[in-house]
Amino acid sequence: MTLQKFELKNKVAVITGGGGLLGSMHAEAIAEAGGIPLLWDIYPESATKKAKEIAEHYKTKASAFQIDITNELEIKEVVAEILENYGTIDILINNAANNPKMENNVDVPWSRLENFPLEQWQADINVGLTGAFLCSKVIGSEMQKRKKGVIVNIASDLAVIAPDQRIYKKENTSPEKQAVKPVTYSVVKSGLVGLTKYLATYWSEDGIRVNAISPGGVFNNQPEDFVKKLTHLIPMGRMAHKDEYKGAIVFLCSDASSYMTGQNLIVDGGRTCW
Repeated sequence: MTLQKFELKNKVAVITGGGGLLGSMHAEAIAEAGGIPLLWDIYPESATKKAKEIAEHYKTKASAFQIDITNELEIKEVVAEILENYGTIDILINNAANNPKMENNVDVPWSRLENFPLEQWQADINVGLTGAFLCSKVIGSEMQKRKKGVIVNIASDLAVIAPDQRIYKKENTSPEKQAVKPVTYSVVKSGLVGLTKYLATYWSEDGIRVNAISPGGVFNNQPEDFVKKLTHLIPMGRMAHKDEYKGAIVFLCSDASSYMTGQNLIVDGGRTCW
């Protein structure tokens, strides 16, 4: 009986940023639990390829949609198309975000707070936070009509702690040119936790549960020096494998977490304990 609560049989799940590293893993997790993942991405190539792979491997109706989640009209049009073809949207995973890979860069003074461009600030906020708001607004309103639904916001361990900028430092680079994790990343991820709590209480009487997950860093062939510095900050002594958040996603999206809402589930190898 308990294991059955983790099933997502025929549940339709929208995943923004579905073509990315974690987005594609979230889509696999939905499919593995019996659901139907719909991968939204502004860049259709990777999302389309992944959706096809999932559809063939898991024998599900996975599909991809090219969409700009900062455009409310586009969201409404795609949602209408999905409702016509699938009949429902049961799950929304707000995963899309701008995330520059600072650990691979040298001489990126623009990332420093003193130099951070307003245009970059607005672009990052638009995708990571405004996009999540708009998707929640449109899809959540549809869920409200049916008095049932789940929204999961993908935050970060950097929604709970500040970035340790020391792990990005490069030797033989002057201080003013050292790369840092941009301010927008922390602001967006912290904002998603706030959005989670707001939506959870706003729709608490409408059968809609809203939670966040704060994952730690995922190993993706980053430079050895960066990995060494970061893992030194993690009690488990390593970065996450890309598929290690699947269980948490299924838990939050399924009835296994039926009495959980407004929470931020931290899965970071223990980093935020220190």
